[in-house]
Amino acid sequence: MKKLSVLLFTALFLFSFASSPAQAGFLATQRARIEQNRLYKSTYNEIKDVINRQYVYTNKYDLKGLATLYADDFVNSDGFNKEVYFKLIEETWKVYPDIVYKTDIKNIEFSDNYATVFVNEIAVATSKEDIGDFVAIGELYSTSQCVYHLEKRGAKWLINSEKVIEETSTLKYGDARYTNIELNAPKQIGAGKYYTATLKVDAPKDSVVIASINKENIVYPQTKSDDAFRKMPDDNILERVFLSNKDNVNEYTVASIGITKAENYSDNQVRVYMGGLAFIMTRVNVVPENKYIKLEENLKAESKK
Repeated sequence: MKKLSVLLFTALFLFSFASSPAQAGFLATQRARIEQNRLYKSTYNEIKDVINRQYVYTNKYDLKGLATLYADDFVNSDGFNKEVYFKLIEETWKVYPDIVYKTDIKNIEFSDNYATVFVNEIAVATSKEDIGDFVAIGELYSTSQCVYHLEKRGAKWLINSEKVIEETSTLKYGDARYTNIELNAPKQIGAGKYYTATLKVDAPKDSVVIASINKENIVYPQTKSDDAFRKMPDDNILERVFLSNKDNVNEYTVASIGITKAENYSDNQVRVYMGGLAFIMTRVNVVPENKYIKLEENLKAESKK
């Protein structure tokens, strides 16, 4: 009987609580908050599902499935449209048929029909190159920080833009796989500005390292600059100064490294051979020059005309 009386008391309390206009308003507010939270979680999960499916399609090398996640008018921060963007993906899969991707979602923000997703991405692959009579096995390791912009069109969320904030890729062969190599350049620079790229190589003591540093505009098809190799200084640090482009495109700073070794071939002969090769590339985002900014002194000069 005690349990029954408690149950009746609770029911009467809730009835009187809901009957009061003030309390009824309170309950309506609570219900609205619950519904708002439900809608928030639903939208959040829908957006997250797009990025998760992107991860699944890329690791299955499913180009058609991946294309369903992107808007037809997609364009990334390098100015590549959907057609060019997917050609680059397809070419990457041909060069690295065993490439594996990992995506880590850091944050999701959305409002109405627009969303922004911040992610860290890693790609790992192997590469085989025929060098003379030998087959060299290379290891690719690429990291990037990306921002995906999505728009809800009808019932679907689609990726309509992408920006790469930071990106570094390293491909190493032979002894270079066990060598620490760093290429440092600014992540962002204004158009027509000088910047320094610095290469550091922790080379083995019994080796001689030659290297080059170049820059390439991010265009399609990709152009390649000529390598000018030189022996690394004694401190194993090589620097080069570049002038960023004014063509409204981003850039890659690219370093090529060769690790040579020598061994006695006979009593009076020494054989010199390439013990390792490495290529490292880092992105430099170039901020276009805004030619429509009018400074105060220019406005005064114009007013006097």
